[in-house]
Amino acid sequence: MTDFEATMEWHGRRTWYRILGDLDGGRPPVVLVHGGPGLPHDYLLPLAEAMSGPAGGGRPCVLYDQYGAGRSGHRPDAPAEHWTVDLYLEELRLLLARLGIEDGFHLLGHSWGGMLGLELAVTRPAGLRSLTTVGAYAASRTYITEVRALVDALPETTRTVIEQHEAAGTTESAAFQEAMLEFYRRHVILARPAPECLLRSVAAMRADPTVCLAMMGPSEFTMTGSLRDWDIRERLHLVRSPVLVVSGRRDEVTPAAADELYAGLPNAERAVLEASSHHPHLEQPAQFLELARKFIDRADA
Repeated sequence: MTDFEATMEWHGRRTWYRILGDLDGGRPPVVLVHGGPGLPHDYLLPLAEAMSGPAGGGRPCVLYDQYGAGRSGHRPDAPAEHWTVDLYLEELRLLLARLGIEDGFHLLGHSWGGMLGLELAVTRPAGLRSLTTVGAYAASRTYITEVRALVDALPETTRTVIEQHEAAGTTESAAFQEAMLEFYRRHVILARPAPECLLRSVAAMRADPTVCLAMMGPSEFTMTGSLRDWDIRERLHLVRSPVLVVSGRRDEVTPAAADELYAGLPNAERAVLEASSHHPHLEQPAQFLELARKFIDRADA
């Protein structure tokens, strides 16, 4: 089994990637696209290891850190408008070409990574065999409405702290961060203790939150970044590849938000993992692996 790391230089930028398995082995690889934006790949590594191993049928996998995150190049001095969907679409296309897999590949995108996968899918790339979205949605406004309802359902003391600090612009305060942790325990990661791979990704994003602040904003409940008005609903009919829409029952991207995405796709399957929130591949790893493997194998049949 191959395990290879390298970097891609493009337009003065640097993107780190890692390959697990043999890209020349005859099976189209899975490219795993991380979320955030700005949350590096570490928390997806257990899934890539499982998919490329015996339990996953030896499917080759590609991991990468999007520009501005993790082991890739950083630009903390860049203006907010530097970080765009088009920037990350270009990066993904160039990576596929660099690896020579643009004629046959699968995408698996988590959260923002699923949204980026949709942006690629609506362009109908000839080599896209399938797309799996995990905890993704079709319209930010739907997500905001749904996540506010989850905040409203929190204990009153926790909800009040979140609302007060959002209004005051003091989301860096310890009190707000503690209230966020309470939300995360309910709707972002149910596994206890929180997996080390996820903690590594979060620590890396906190060390350089440039991309997240520009595209999401300081609070994921109100979204003041450039993704606030993102809406792909009117373009979903253009997707030609099969899509598997996955979410957790207690996901911050609620089942209703993911259902809206599923409803707009012409060739889609839907799955809700009942004992999961926003990271089902870490909360129900065996069930998620089986679900994703079977879907990807069907797309190759």
